[in-house]
Amino acid sequence: MDFAPYQDTAPEHERALSPPPHRSSSRSPIPKSPPLNRSSTDPFSTSALPPPSHFGASATGFGGADVEGGRLNVNLFETSLPIRLDYEAMLAYLLLPPAGGVILLVMEHKSDYVRFHAWQSSLLFAVVFIIHLIFSFSKVISWLLFVVDIVLIGFLSLHAYRDADTLDRFEVPFFGRIASSFVDDE
Repeated sequence: MDFAPYQDTAPEHERALSPPPHRSSSRSPIPKSPPLNRSSTDPFSTSALPPPSHFGASATGFGGADVEGGRLNVNLFETSLPIRLDYEAMLAYLLLPPAGGVILLVMEHKSDYVRFHAWQSSLLFAVVFIIHLIFSFSKVISWLLFVVDIVLIGFLSLHAYRDADTLDRFEVPFFGRIASSFVDDE
């Protein structure tokens, strides 16, 4: 299958062959770049660039198979649900925490980023729920905790959304390390 329709031939036909071994010299040959073809007057023309097969890239990406599982073409931004990664990570906090995190833990199997946020949301807001139960006798403390909950949900949702481009994990001090260890052990 040819997934690159802009190439007229498959990369397997254009591979550079290794030079024959030199028996007389013990030194390695000095690698040289191929000469550039500057026949075009357009400085932004791509015709002067060598084809992708010149750089030795395989068709499967970074060397082929995954070392651990033998998986091919691992996409770090792929999710089990038909939702974008950043929206799904936000749902861990916005979807009635801690229940939303538990739902995502059950339904999401592919994305470690989403699973981290689901674990962190579940752990953090389960403890916050217990604190709510302990201080339920006071209306003032309950309302203050509710405001803190809303701010925390907004802050963590915003970080989950913004950090999805780089897959950085914003860890809450105690619960983030536990969530990371759970995801890393899976």
